[in-house]
Amino acid sequence: MDGVKTIDPDCPEDSATASGSCLFDYGPFGLTIPASERVGFIGQFDYKIGDETTAFMEVAMQHNTSEAGGAATPLDEDAGLTVPGTHPDNPFGQDIEIGRYRPVDAGARRWDIESDTLRLVAGLRGTFNDYDWEASVQKGRSRSEQSGDQSQGWVRVDWLQEQINLGNYNPFGGVTNPQSVIDEITTSLVRRGESRMTSVDAHITGEAFDFGDDVVMMAAGVEYREEQVSDVPDVQFQRGLIFGTESVSASAERDQYAAYLELSIPLAEELELQLAGRYDHYSDFGSTTNPKIALRWAPSDEVTVRGSWAQGFRAPSLAQVGLGPSQKSVFFVDQYRCQATGQDCESLDYNIEFAGNPNLDAEESESWNVGVIYAPIQELGLSIDVWSITQDNKIDEQQFGLVYDAECNNQDSTICIRLDPQQGESLGVIQKIFNTYQNVSSQKASGVDFSANYSMELQEYGNVRFNLDWSYMNEFEKDGLEYTGEYGYPEHRWLFGTTWSKGAFDANLNISFIGEFEDTPDIDFDGVLDFEENTSRTVDSQMLVDLQFGYNYSDNLRLVIGSNNLLDEEPPFAIGNGDNDLYGYVGSVHNPRGRFVYSKLTYRF
Repeated sequence: MDGVKTIDPDCPEDSATASGSCLFDYGPFGLTIPASERVGFIGQFDYKIGDETTAFMEVAMQHNTSEAGGAATPLDEDAGLTVPGTHPDNPFGQDIEIGRYRPVDAGARRWDIESDTLRLVAGLRGTFNDYDWEASVQKGRSRSEQSGDQSQGWVRVDWLQEQINLGNYNPFGGVTNPQSVIDEITTSLVRRGESRMTSVDAHITGEAFDFGDDVVMMAAGVEYREEQVSDVPDVQFQRGLIFGTESVSASAERDQYAAYLELSIPLAEELELQLAGRYDHYSDFGSTTNPKIALRWAPSDEVTVRGSWAQGFRAPSLAQVGLGPSQKSVFFVDQYRCQATGQDCESLDYNIEFAGNPNLDAEESESWNVGVIYAPIQELGLSIDVWSITQDNKIDEQQFGLVYDAECNNQDSTICIRLDPQQGESLGVIQKIFNTYQNVSSQKASGVDFSANYSMELQEYGNVRFNLDWSYMNEFEKDGLEYTGEYGYPEHRWLFGTTWSKGAFDANLNISFIGEFEDTPDIDFDGVLDFEENTSRTVDSQMLVDLQFGYNYSDNLRLVIGSNNLLDEEPPFAIGNGDNDLYGYVGSVHNPRGRFVYSKLTYRF
């Protein structure tokens, strides 16, 4: 009002902040586990053509339905909404601009999502002069449609402004407006996406040449691939009439061809060398050649030592390059404005616009691993591997705290957009922050993997097998910060499994474990992870139990009954950053799904 940020006089006292904002609770509007339904079909067919050639075909179809959504439409200064002084509910008696507002009475926004995927593979395989060969063609298509009808909270700002001007819609005091008025400001919309892929590949394996008294084996192949993706939002999105999920049309395409060769060279009876190389050419990223070297040494029947070194390359996905803009809200304290003006010192939600980056470079990587396999008896197997992966130009979403730290202390930034400051202020209110994918300088991960398995024959009671897979993350460094054991990056994970079988019956018991880690990320968005200050709490470890029983009626028919998360464990509580972990757990690590009972009937033709 008169250029000064002013709170709604009817904002509840416990929601009002000192800087003139009225807080909003997102919790009741989220979908922790959205409803979904999946129907699929897979068919595999073989037909022999002579003694050495087989024609094959695979058809896979999938139809999925689900829902997604969020809180009521977030409106800010970009919406350009005003309330005339003549409005019957205007408590200020003069024209005012609406800063931040949510038409909660229109309801939470919801999408109904329907997707169809089709994959077809056809080819020939066979043998020729002791060589095995295969050639195939693959076609794939995926279509997705997101739709929202008038009852699902999609508000058009021009229609909302019209109803405000007529005095029909009251934006003050958190009142519930009549349904007849809500119908005048809400709309239906649809967003369609499609991806297509065509590929041709051929490969051959067999003896390459003699090497002393032994033979060098080889595998070689060629590939060709075409990809296209498109995203077409509703025209109401493209015209900027729908806020909170803004987007524009986007499309991209790419051609790629590749060739590879792998040789297995017996250097001695117990020593084998593998040499491999792959050449890739992308229509939009040029060419690359990447080698791999591996050694396998078996000094005895019980012990095998293995190791490898390789270089890798990954071009950005079409989505990472051509993704159209989309918006989300992020909670944080605007530290720069708070320090400069004493305003906005509470955690508020701000609009973040995310889009693809056409200027991305390809990722490059270097990896190595060394391991030992020990099998002293037929029933027991043990293995341990030490590994390391270094990635340069790693493609990742920019750390938001780093974007804020670098851009938001500048009123004229083109990345962190601020409204004009009021008289006597150096920084205005944040209006929008742009974010995208970037090539981080490097990312390095290293760790140790251990595996053990043991089998027992119980005579008339059947057979039982035990498995243990344990993983230790020793290092995970990104942007010069060490994440291991910190927020979202547990050091320890393991999976223990037991399988019992007797005749047509079998049962499986799996116990999975995710270790504890620190809870505090970069909450204050100063670009420094807060765990460096040792102010963090701990997110507890989690252990889940899954149980499954199976019965084979025949070679073709099988029945399975089971339960995931048998003990109905909740995910460990986490404070997190108040945005991604709004529901009190770390969604990127833990699953909120409680006890889940299922049955499955499989028939093989």
